[in-house]
Amino acid sequence: MTAYFIRRFLLIIPTFIGITIMVFTITRFVPGGPIERIIAQARQMQLGEGAGPGALSAADQTQPLSADQIEELKKYYGFDKPLIVSYFLWLGKVLRGDLGVSTRYYDSVWSMIRERIPISLYFGILSLILVYSICIPLGIAKAIKHKSYFDNLSSITVFIGYAIPGWVVGVLMLVFFASYWEIFPLGGLVGEDFEALTLFGKLKDIIWHTILPLLAYVFGSFTVMTFLMKNTLMDNLAADYVRTAIAKGLSFKNAVFKHAFRNSLIPIATSFGNNISIILSGSFLIEKVFNINGMGLLGYESVVERDYPVVMGILVISSLLFMIGNILSDICVAIVDPRVKFE
Repeated sequence: MTAYFIRRFLLIIPTFIGITIMVFTITRFVPGGPIERIIAQARQMQLGEGAGPGALSAADQTQPLSADQIEELKKYYGFDKPLIVSYFLWLGKVLRGDLGVSTRYYDSVWSMIRERIPISLYFGILSLILVYSICIPLGIAKAIKHKSYFDNLSSITVFIGYAIPGWVVGVLMLVFFASYWEIFPLGGLVGEDFEALTLFGKLKDIIWHTILPLLAYVFGSFTVMTFLMKNTLMDNLAADYVRTAIAKGLSFKNAVFKHAFRNSLIPIATSFGNNISIILSGSFLIEKVFNINGMGLLGYESVVERDYPVVMGILVISSLLFMIGNILSDICVAIVDPRVKFE
């Protein structure tokens, strides 16, 4: 087993290089980068200073920056070198712990990410705990009471959750519970008077701002896990070893929780490690809807503003976590199912 996991960790290196090369290449060829943005801003300043109706067309047709200035910008942002050279220069900085500088805010990419990691971890861990604490008991109950009134009614609710994305649920909750009824705040993680509140008031304020985004996270995540738990448990309850155990006098409750339940956790365990990257990266759209300044919102704004160093920095962290999560999934499967042997 040790040799297997060593090989898996070594495979992270070529996989990481392949992912980053692909995205790095895409960022170089997608229009609207930092140089184009600076040129557009300079052209906008020209238009603002134009004095006649013909100034718009004249300024629009002329280049606001000279060729030397553009070359200096290319050198500053590293666009003056061949693609493969630029990539390995960037990779060398990453290996030294330097993720670069934002082309939009001119701040360190790592410092920007580090400020937002606790917020995404806060929502990610809470949503993961809620999803598993809801999905596993609900899946067990639905499997035991298959085709009952409870099963049919809960299936309708779960299918609605599957059909509606979490960010759409967030928009609906904001419209009704925050805007129309004014029960919850419209967004953010804390209120404007947060610093003036007492310790209990701060805790209450954070919880009050957390409820709607957390419900949006959970609503968009628990559907697949619930049906996976239900269907796997039903398959195990219909297996010969469970029927044999019941025929020998074992109670149905013990047959479920002492035999079928552990085997039913195997598919759940395979997806546990992959949730690590989701916990940290957050949800782009949910954080945008609720204006939560986490990793998701940072990634969304970086893609929209073509802030490529931040995009690549988030990609480095999320891809590494995703690959490590796959290895953790294998470990979880080995813990749940002792029959699994990694060779």
